This record gives sequence, structure tokens and C-alpha cells, in this order.
Amino acid sequence: MSPHARGVLLLILVTALWGSTFAVVKTLGEVLDPSVLIAWRFLIATVALAPALLLYRPAVAQGSAEKSVSLAKDGFILGLWLIAGYGTQTIALQTTGANRAAFFTALSVILVPVWLTFAQRRPLPLTLWGALPLAVLGLAFLSWEGGVLVVGDLWALGCAVTYAGFIVTLERLAHRHAALPFTVVQLVSVTVVAWLWAAIAAPNDLWPPPQAWAPLLYLGIAATATTTLLQTVGQRHVSAAEASLIYALEPVTATLFSFLLIGERVGLRGALGGLLVVVATVLSQRAGQTPHAETPTPTAQADT
Repeated sequence: MSPHARGVLLLILVTALWGSTFAVVKTLGEVLDPSVLIAWRFLIATVALAPALLLYRPAVAQGSAEKSVSLAKDGFILGLWLIAGYGTQTIALQTTGANRAAFFTALSVILVPVWLTFAQRRPLPLTLWGALPLAVLGLAFLSWEGGVLVVGDLWALGCAVTYAGFIVTLERLAHRHAALPFTVVQLVSVTVVAWLWAAIAAPNDLWPPPQAWAPLLYLGIAATATTTLLQTVGQRHVSAAEASLIYALEPVTATLFSFLLIGERVGLRGALGGLLVVVATVLSQRAGQTPHAETPTPTAQADT
């Protein structure tokens, strides 16, 4: 299997795991403050990857001081993007449905090529002008539950914007560092910032109730440590534009898990919405066919 094909499969797995988190986070949000939820989620993820990093230590020790500083800097930058994305999504799920949050979050699929277009100071291609309203309509059919906009919808929109920024930044930085230490630095950065946030926002509620531990362990180990590592590995061989196309599957998997776990339903309009999403994402990726400077070349990639 080629590195590119392996990267695509890894990102598909990442997307499936992400889809399961909407219902889990929404349920946990009923008993935990968003800052505490994220703090424990990323602390568990960091601890889960720590043994693997110890095995990797000889390779890390061979790096120069300059490389170590670069690793810490790049990991911290991505960590800030991560906590912005996870934080806004967690807050959103307190006041909006899982399917509805998935709809807004999935806008990052279209925002990635838009982001890249503006970063390169190019006019917005006609295909993107067509893809944007089509994606909104398709994802609305897929995930919209009805009713007026609530504040959680705005937070979910913020998640789409920040996660698009994370995808683009990860593509630019992933080839500079080995995947495992780079992932751990990202997780440590989020953990430190999240615990500072939790200490300010909910100083008297830092310890989760007993019923929260099982979903927290799932979020920390499977849906955070595993997905962050697999995404870092996968995007070394898959461009941001291709990755955003794969991530279009997230509202589909979120809809499935939301039905299985908390009983949220989607009707026939979901099929129409899925079709519109596919068309919109294909259009948006056609706008990004021209190679862009952020895409790492095979010769520039670091060893895993």
C-alpha cells in the first residue's frame, strides 16, 4: 500500500472516531464544565501516549537543541489551534444538538480551500462560490433538527473556522517533525492551557463524578490520543484539501452515532443532504487542484 493510500485510510478512521464524540461530549456536558472536560480529556490522552514516547526517547535525544525548540514551538502553535477547536465545540454542545453541531463543524470542509485561497491572495474561484451555498444546504438537510438559531450554533461555527485553521497549519508543519513527539507536544500544550482555563472557570468542580470516567477515558484514549496521532501521521502524505474532503464524512458518522447513543434521528432528507455534501466537497477540491506552498513534498518529510 502506498503512503498516500495509507494516509487516506488513517484519516477515514479518524473521521469515524470523531463522529462518535458528538453524542459523548453532549452527554458529558451535562455533568462537567467544558474546561474541566477538555482538561481531563487531554490529560488522559497525554498519559496514554507517554509510554510510547519513552520508547521513542533515544531517537528524540539525538535531535539538536534547535530542533527541540522548533518542535516545542510548532507543537504549541498547533496546541492553541486544537484547544480553540475542541473548546468551541464542547461549549456548543451544551446548548445545541449533536447533529446540529456536526453540521456547523463540517463547514470546515469548505473553509479549508477558502482559507488557502485567501492565504495565497488569490481571487475566490467560481467553483468555491458554488460549493459554499451547496455545502450549507446539504449539511443542513443532513444534520438540521429544526428550530431557531441558538448561541451553541455560533460556537459550533467558531469550531469550523478554528479547525480549518488547524488543518491548514498541520499540513504546513507536520513534515518538519516525527509524528509521535510532535503529537505529544500538541497534547501537552492543550493540557496545560486547559487546566489553567479550568482552574479559573470551575475551580470547585475539577474532579469528575463516577459516571463521567468511562466516557472520559474513551474520549481521551480513542478519540483524542489515537486520532491526533493518526491525523498527524496521515496528513504527512495527504494534503489539507484532500484531508478536508475525507473529513466531510464526519457529519455522516456523527448522525449515525447520535442515533445509536442518544436517539437523535435523521430522515430521508439526510440522503439528499449527503449527496449535496459530496457534490459541494468535490467542487471545493477542484478549486484547490493547483499546488500550494504549504503542501510538503516527499523529499521534505521527516522520518516517522
